[in-house]
Amino acid sequence: MTPLLATGRASPERHAPPSQASPPRRDAALAWRFLTGSVLVVVAITFGPVVARVPLGIGANVAAVIAIGYGTFRVADRADRTPWRWLWIASLLFLAGASLRVTVSGAGRLPDMLVIPGYLAAAYAFAGMLVRRRADRDDPAWIDAVLVGVTFACLEWTYQIAPSFGDGDPPLLTVVTAFLPAIDVVLLLLIGQQFLSGGLRSPALWLLVPGIAGLLTADLIAATHPGPAATLYASTCLMTGAATLHPSMRQLTRPSQALVRRLSRKRMVGLGFVLLVPVIVATVEPAGGPLDQNVRGVLVALLVGTVLLRVVRSNDSRARAENTVRRRATHDALTDLPNRELLSDTITAWGERATADQQEISLLFLDLDRFKMINDHWGHQVGDELLCAVAARLSANVRGSDLVCRIGGDEFVIALASPSHSILAESVATRALGLFTEPFTLSVGDVVVSASIGVAKAGGGAEAVELIRDADTAMYKAKDSGRNAYALFDTSLRDELRDRITLEQQLRGALARGELYAAYQPIVDVATGELDGFETLMRWEHPQLGLVSPLRFIPVAEETGLIVEAGTWLLRESAAQLAVWRAGRRPGDRPLHISVNVSVRQLTNRDLVAVVQDILTETGLPPGALWLEITESGVMEDIDTALATLDELRELGVTMAIDDFGTGYSSLSYLNRLPVGIVKLDRSFINDVGRHGANESIVRAVLAMAAALNLRVVAEGVETELQRDWLCEQGCDLAQGWLFGKPLRASETVL
Repeated sequence: MTPLLATGRASPERHAPPSQASPPRRDAALAWRFLTGSVLVVVAITFGPVVARVPLGIGANVAAVIAIGYGTFRVADRADRTPWRWLWIASLLFLAGASLRVTVSGAGRLPDMLVIPGYLAAAYAFAGMLVRRRADRDDPAWIDAVLVGVTFACLEWTYQIAPSFGDGDPPLLTVVTAFLPAIDVVLLLLIGQQFLSGGLRSPALWLLVPGIAGLLTADLIAATHPGPAATLYASTCLMTGAATLHPSMRQLTRPSQALVRRLSRKRMVGLGFVLLVPVIVATVEPAGGPLDQNVRGVLVALLVGTVLLRVVRSNDSRARAENTVRRRATHDALTDLPNRELLSDTITAWGERATADQQEISLLFLDLDRFKMINDHWGHQVGDELLCAVAARLSANVRGSDLVCRIGGDEFVIALASPSHSILAESVATRALGLFTEPFTLSVGDVVVSASIGVAKAGGGAEAVELIRDADTAMYKAKDSGRNAYALFDTSLRDELRDRITLEQQLRGALARGELYAAYQPIVDVATGELDGFETLMRWEHPQLGLVSPLRFIPVAEETGLIVEAGTWLLRESAAQLAVWRAGRRPGDRPLHISVNVSVRQLTNRDLVAVVQDILTETGLPPGALWLEITESGVMEDIDTALATLDELRELGVTMAIDDFGTGYSSLSYLNRLPVGIVKLDRSFINDVGRHGANESIVRAVLAMAAALNLRVVAEGVETELQRDWLCEQGCDLAQGWLFGKPLRASETVL
């Protein structure tokens, strides 16, 4: 016997580098040319002269050895060559056995001593391939392969193994005769499971399966029909060589992406046909003795047991799949915490018995503070690590009856039931905030994050949607109160939320409807009283709401992102107006500047630089005439992105100003890093200057610091001549406030 078979598989955790992911097209062409030549050889063996069969058979073995060797070392992924090497070793052993049979007269069963290790090497290669190819340990394809294997084992026993026991051969030869058909069945099991598994069936696999089937058939008929058997042996050799040459052989050493869990109609029909084979064999070939009867009985019992196992595994697999689907529907994929759906169901269930048990349902809506900064700085992978760490810490610090859920990006909910009028919810909220005082150990090191918590309570018949909404509303109150705190929901918050939603909806169309306008407040030289420029302020006049305070609509615009579009419009409007004013100035007049606030959203939007450059080009303004005001707290939202944007703006020549200085971080180290030329003193420091107020020393210190850093200072909120005169004495550069003029439309402004 001189069959060649087997294929291998590299471990799923090792993949070839990208350069090896797509084999050269010439490999596929080579495989098909080899297969074409193989067909011609098989035809010659079948229909050619009898004397040519042996040399052609040896030639087929040699060609297969060369093809498998080439495929192993030139086509296979570098990390996945081990199984293919075993295939190549098997082909060499088969060639040696065939050569020995031809060259040594009277060799008898001696060549089998080489062929048997070849079978074992091939089986090892197939096993290695299968382990790497298997999609999941739960894959039932191996049971289907066992069914096919047991069926062929019945054929092998009936037509080849059983008759050998009555031939009178020595026991060793009898064992050898029985071994080869048995290993055929093993090989069929291995390749059969590959074929019956889900996923892509590659050309290489389509070549291997009939090759192994041909080997099994050849072993069955070798004693009675040597001519056809020789043809089948040669076919097995050549098809295995072609399979190894084809680049799709790499897919046989990579994990399958599909898992067959259910019995399809085609699979049912195929397995049913396989089960009929032993019945047909038993009818055509009755058992010949006690040993034959016992072995057939064992095979039939094994077949029936395998069928039962397949049915049970199929049902279990379906049940597990359904459970998995249900869990995915009710649990968060990242943290495995219950999700919003399960939270709603739990609140409903608790609410049905809350009245009878005099229980109160409480929700703690927890949102991580500045979570976006962590994602932006370290990436989403670290953000996911943090979410999992938060989930674990919260779950470990609540009662067993409480429910910890993740219902959104960085939003968690703790649901609990407690006796009415208890303060358990407040106690849990305080304890939850305390959990965030300890850093979270992540792959990038220790990370500290705080949280804001909203607490809402309800009695019996609680509506899940309303309770979650109320807790969410209270959480925003905690955010507005400075973060790292908790807030209790009350009905006034619901009214505030309704007003805020109304405001947001109206704001979304305000710019398109022409309701937003620019107001300009003068900035003057303190020493001379000359006009130096204007600060542009965004105003909103609504047909029904009237003049809406910037304190109301600017935070909403920031949160919704509407500020980006509105801020861009304000920049264009301001620059265009300044260009008009500068064009109307007389020669020798002081050149004016325009100062425009830049929001946090605009600052972290990398389009800002391009927008400013376009505006300068369109208006023809010198870059130094445009002042962009930023806040310290705004820069600190994302310091790296902000600094990159500010540096690019400075390269354009734009003047940067820090607005509301003294109310944010006020760190000299950060001030030194920011490319600014102007410091604007917040109005809260100006109120009591000139009257020996407590803030006078602070203002003096800021003025001295600014002088040391070569920065100009603008005092905001100057409303009296006393304040102006005191600031002049202290060397303040510029000032703005109602003393010099309130914000007015361009048409109302007098230069």
